[in-house]
Amino acid sequence: MREAPLAESAELAAAQAIDRSERRWSWVVACVIGVVFAVMAYSGLHWTAMSPSGVETIDASRLHLSGEFIESNLGTAIQPDRTAIVRLIAQQYSFVPACVVVPAGTPVRFRVTSPDVVHGFLVTGTNVNTMVIPGYVAEVRTRFDAPGDHLMPCHEYCSVGHEGMWARVKVLDRLEFDRLHGAQQRASCAGQ
Repeated sequence: MREAPLAESAELAAAQAIDRSERRWSWVVACVIGVVFAVMAYSGLHWTAMSPSGVETIDASRLHLSGEFIESNLGTAIQPDRTAIVRLIAQQYSFVPACVVVPAGTPVRFRVTSPDVVHGFLVTGTNVNTMVIPGYVAEVRTRFDAPGDHLMPCHEYCSVGHEGMWARVKVLDRLEFDRLHGAQQRASCAGQ
């Protein structure tokens, strides 16, 4: 008869040990989840208050009034080192300018910003793909090896007119580009 109480006490001791272990692991899991949420909250608040270095900010409410993205400065500009800088504004529901022309075989730097909402910037057939966020300047570098046309759709839903938001990049042979746009300050698709 004494064996039954010993067996029950052994089972009870084993159950209590398992219970303690499960509670301990529950606290460990709860602490890990708490730390993960704390890190996410801290990171979100930190990066909201201080953007990472190397990210260029801009006053989205004053884009057209002064600075790099005024209308006369948009489009393709050939630099003294023969590289091209293309400045664009992505806005509901268009890219300005709607067509840019660049020379083939030349390093091209796209600088894009937005005054209103988040947009996508994609040049089909290339590695150019980024998000355009109001208040920031997105910069993407590429090179077009051959002449041709590339579509440039917005791939980030920006509101009801999103499906009509696209532009194009016209890549010209370097000699043709120089012949058509050599003396001009800005290259344009107008008349082509």
